[in-house]
Amino acid sequence: MKYALIVAVAVVAGGAFWYFSQGSAEPISPYRFVTLEQGDLEAVVASTGALDAVTTVQVGTQVSGRISDIYVDFNDRVRAGQVIARIDTTLLWSTVRDAESNLERNQAQLKQAQRELARLEPLYNQRFVTEVDYVRAQYDLDIAKASTKSAEISLDRARQNLSYATIIAPISGTVIERNVDVGQTVAASFSAPQLFLIADDLSRMEILASVDESDIGKIEEGQFARFNVQAYPDETFNGTVRQVRLQSTVQENVVNYTVVVDVENPDGRLLPGMTATVDFLIESATDILKLPNAALRFRATPKMFEVISARRQASSEETRESGAGEQRGAPNARSGGGSWSGGGSGAFGGSRNNFAMIWYLNENDELMMAPAQTGISDGQMTEVSSNRLQPGMQIIAGVTQQDGDGSNNPFQQTQRRFRPGGF
Repeated sequence: MKYALIVAVAVVAGGAFWYFSQGSAEPISPYRFVTLEQGDLEAVVASTGALDAVTTVQVGTQVSGRISDIYVDFNDRVRAGQVIARIDTTLLWSTVRDAESNLERNQAQLKQAQRELARLEPLYNQRFVTEVDYVRAQYDLDIAKASTKSAEISLDRARQNLSYATIIAPISGTVIERNVDVGQTVAASFSAPQLFLIADDLSRMEILASVDESDIGKIEEGQFARFNVQAYPDETFNGTVRQVRLQSTVQENVVNYTVVVDVENPDGRLLPGMTATVDFLIESATDILKLPNAALRFRATPKMFEVISARRQASSEETRESGAGEQRGAPNARSGGGSWSGGGSGAFGGSRNNFAMIWYLNENDELMMAPAQTGISDGQMTEVSSNRLQPGMQIIAGVTQQDGDGSNNPFQQTQRRFRPGGF
C-alpha cells in the first residue's frame, strides 16, 4: 500500500514537471497587439443637456384669492383665450361696488360745486360777493373734478382686477404643468404666482446642451448633432445647432457655454425634461484605416530599436559588399535614438503633431516600424495613413515582457512568466 502511494506521487510529480516544462517551451509573444481596421470614423464633441419646448409661457395671476374652478389638467390642449381657471370673486365684487359708490359720491360733489360756482358768478359780477368767495368756489369745483376722475380710475382698476379673476390661456398649446388645486389660496402681493405652464408646440423642441470652453470653438450654427435619451436607448435622434450663447457659467472651476439644438418631434415621443446625451459632429471620414489609440501611445523599448538598427546595419553591409552602393540606414538607437520615437502623436520627426510611428511584425515575424500620418479621432480610434499599412494587420500596442535593462512600457501587462531571450 505504501509502495503504491509512492509510485502515484512520483507519477503526479513527473506529469507536473513535464506539463510545466512543455508549457514553458511554448512561444509567448512579448507584445500585445491591436488590429488595424478599415471603415468610417467621426470626430465628435460630447455633451449633455435637457429637452424642453421651444416656447413656454408661465400663466400666473395678478390678483389674490381662492381658486374656485379649474377647467384644464396636465397634458390638456388649450387654445388662446380659453378660460382655464377662476378665482373667487366675492371680495373683488365688493371692491367694485365700493368704487362705484365712491364715484357716485364724487359726482354728486362735482354737481354741487358746479351749482355753487354758477350761483356765485353773477353775484360776483355785480359785486355782491367778494373775490375770495368766488375763487374758493372755483377751487372747490376743480377739487371735485379731480376727485371724480380719481374715482373713475379706481372703478376701472377694480373692474380690471375682477376680470383678472378669470384665468385665460395666453397661447395655444399643451398644459405641461399645473401648480394649484381648487380651494387653494394664491397671493399676488409681491409677484405673480405661477398657476400653469403651457408649451406652445411640442412637435418642435430644443436641447440646452452645456459645452466645455475647450470644445466650444468647434461648435457653430447649423452644425449637425445627434443625441440619445434613456427612454429609447437603442434609437438615435438628430438635431441642428441653432445658437451658441455667449453667456458662460462656471461649475467646479470649469467654464461652460450653452448650445441650443433644434429638434423635430413629430410623433411626440420626446418629452420635456428628458436628459439627452448629445454628440456634435465635427468631422467625418469614410473608408479609411483606423487604429486604436493605444497603438499610437505605445513607446518602443531600447531593445526594439536595437533589433531594427542591427537588421538595417546588416542589410547595409550586404549592399556594400554586393557593390550596389551604400544604402541610407536608420539612425542608431543608442547614438541617435532621440530622433526616433516609439509612436504617439507628434512622434515622427518631433515637429508635427499629425505623425506617429507604427510598430508591427511582418509575415516573417520580424519587427518592423512604419511612419504614418494621423487624422481625425473619436477618442478611441484614430485615422492613420501609410503605404506600408494594410487592413487586418496586427499592430503592437504594448509589451508583455520587460527588457533585460528593466525598461518597460507604461501600458504593458504584468506577466509572471518570461520567455528566455524575449524583449
